[in-house]
Amino acid sequence: METVKLYEQDPCLREFTATVLSCEAAESAWQVTVDRTAFFPEGGGQPADRGTLGAAQVLDVHARGGVVFHTCDRPLEIGAKTLGEVDWDRRFDHMQQHSGEHILSGILCADYHCDNVGFHLGADAVTIDYNAVISWEQALEAERKANEIIWVNREVEIAYPTPETLAQMDYRSKKALTGQVRIVTFPGADCCACCGTHVTRAGQVGLVKVLSCQKFREGVRLEILCGRRALNYLSQVYDGARSAARRLSVKPQSIDGAVERLEMELSNLKERESCLEEQVFDAIAAENAGRGDVLLLQPSMGPDSVRRLADAVARRCGGLAAVFAGEQDRYTYALVRADGGDISSFVKELNRVLHGRGGGRKGFAQGSIQAKQSEITEFFAG
Repeated sequence: METVKLYEQDPCLREFTATVLSCEAAESAWQVTVDRTAFFPEGGGQPADRGTLGAAQVLDVHARGGVVFHTCDRPLEIGAKTLGEVDWDRRFDHMQQHSGEHILSGILCADYHCDNVGFHLGADAVTIDYNAVISWEQALEAERKANEIIWVNREVEIAYPTPETLAQMDYRSKKALTGQVRIVTFPGADCCACCGTHVTRAGQVGLVKVLSCQKFREGVRLEILCGRRALNYLSQVYDGARSAARRLSVKPQSIDGAVERLEMELSNLKERESCLEEQVFDAIAAENAGRGDVLLLQPSMGPDSVRRLADAVARRCGGLAAVFAGEQDRYTYALVRADGGDISSFVKELNRVLHGRGGGRKGFAQGSIQAKQSEITEFFAG
């Protein structure tokens, strides 16, 4: 006997009574069927509902052949009347996400003559795949239109048209359909075959926000948030923007310009730092002119600076310039022979003894080690 699907009749139904028809053990849970249910089974990209059936927790829900199976954490008595309670926060969140996706997809598919070829309602965000190239600006324009539809707040229409009527309708569908087809319409935005649960009026979606638009296969993948998820996300972003704005002494909407100024200042400082480093490196190289092999232990600096100092010293010392920069037992190193002589075996031994990683070719090597300063000097003294 097929299960009566109360979620199709009333997506806002939170509690219901039903009779237990079967209960079978399945691994560490039980598969329970009842004569009627408000629990939505996973399908069409929408996750299953959660909640309780009597004293049992409903862990998952799936449908097969018109029958809805509830995966429960304990058995229920066959023939008993039971109270079902749907986790409403989870259900309403899914309704907001799924309905928002319909509105946005209807607009995009109409405006850019594409198809929605993939939909996933995840725990953190919703992803939608389209088989056409859509720009970020076009996605934002669709977002604007979607929110206009939401704010008009028209009633969502659910219909089960006859085959003859369906054949005359213009509706979206990801696959060929057989049997009774359920059509969900958001007036002004979308008409689509769908088995999922939706809000009863568009305004209940609250808000649609596009987070990203990335190339995916032959089209794009959009990441979106709707309703409470969108509000929570934007609130977190604003809190971060407000904190950054306070530190930059600007208003939140002026952060971009302030960051651009900081980037320019940082670039100028880096250029100045590089010039000063060159002067210091030239001085160190001059001090070691003609000394042959030279070992230099320096304070911490970036790998590029270590390499540049080793280059400068190697050009003047007439031997191997070995520069180690760091503190305690972590150092970055660069080894340079100005004549390009082979140092591969030396570097291999250095890495073995000083617990290092790195390498190079033609008289150059760079890497890092985990060793104390005394171990470095002892290795080179040997």
